[in-house]
Amino acid sequence: MSNKRDFYEILGVQKSATDVEIKSAYRKIALKYHPDRNKDNPEAETKFKEAAEAYAVLSDPNKRKTYDQFGHAGLGGAAGMGEGPGFASMEDILSAFGDIFSGFGGGGGFESIFGGGGGTRPRRGASLRVDLQIDLEDVLKGTQKTIEIARLDQCGTCGGSGAKPGTKAEPCNTCGGHGEISLNQGFFHVRQACPSCRGTGKTIPHPCATCRGAGKVRKRDPITLTIPPGIEEGHVERLPGKGETGENGGPPGDLVVVIHIKEHEIFHRRGSDLLIDLRIRYSQAALGGSAEVPTLEEGQTARVKIPKGTQPGEILRLRGQGLPRPDGRGKGNLLVRISILVPKKLTAKQEELLHELDKIEEKQGKKEQHKGLFSKIRDIF
Repeated sequence: MSNKRDFYEILGVQKSATDVEIKSAYRKIALKYHPDRNKDNPEAETKFKEAAEAYAVLSDPNKRKTYDQFGHAGLGGAAGMGEGPGFASMEDILSAFGDIFSGFGGGGGFESIFGGGGGTRPRRGASLRVDLQIDLEDVLKGTQKTIEIARLDQCGTCGGSGAKPGTKAEPCNTCGGHGEISLNQGFFHVRQACPSCRGTGKTIPHPCATCRGAGKVRKRDPITLTIPPGIEEGHVERLPGKGETGENGGPPGDLVVVIHIKEHEIFHRRGSDLLIDLRIRYSQAALGGSAEVPTLEEGQTARVKIPKGTQPGEILRLRGQGLPRPDGRGKGNLLVRISILVPKKLTAKQEELLHELDKIEEKQGKKEQHKGLFSKIRDIF
């Protein structure tokens, strides 16, 4: 009878686990118990091998089906899956499913997760982000803005080699120019970045005086950005190749510019519409008329027609006086929200007229109330 632990128990998954869940569980355990992270810990080596053995069975549909039916005994003499140790070395595990870790960052296979792979491959430069604030007036017509960014760029003195002009970098003596070294830990054979050259595979006996051997210098570059009309808050402009320079001949990163729009003291944006508050006299609201309102166009105004009986909070619309639509199909509207201006001080004549008006309105209100009551009684009968 086998004394092996249940494979599902080893990976910490249910028997109904999907292939994706099994793969994810194995990856977590392999990262946790890899000998490179648990030096001088035989128990970690055992758990690492156990997990690899369990994954080798459960990731294979046929072997998993047999295991589910008959357990360890059903695997019989399957290669590496009997009562023996299963895997003799790290190479056995890598050759079986070393690519399981591809796609989880770093761009490499299993060994790259644990520090191997070297640093000699071309790598894309880092992208940079800038937050740019513009005025609402800039949204109306579009604009051009020049921003200055600080970024690492290729050293002009050494051409990015890091070596003093007239000299050149030499292969690292420790790793032979490979950028990685091999370590033996028990029966495991582990590769990691070379500590002497930090994975670059080269050393620089005579560093460039400008960049001190880094091959890069920090520069401040002015970049002109064209902002189209009607641009929205939070819009992202990506400028390819304007980020930091790449490593080992890799392409530069991008510059990402995020647009923010300042709050205006008069106008409030509603998509492509603009909202403005207009205070008018009581008599204007009651009698109707027109009023002049500002527009976002510098020095220009527009007239809005005020219908008789306009109520506080009512919104009047001036078509085509808003912001350009992002799709280029015309402009939005200017929305005029009405409020009533109540004077704090009155002349004697104003008070006299308002008292007279108040009496008229009171009588009219009583008549309306009486009519309303009469209508209700009539409806009952």
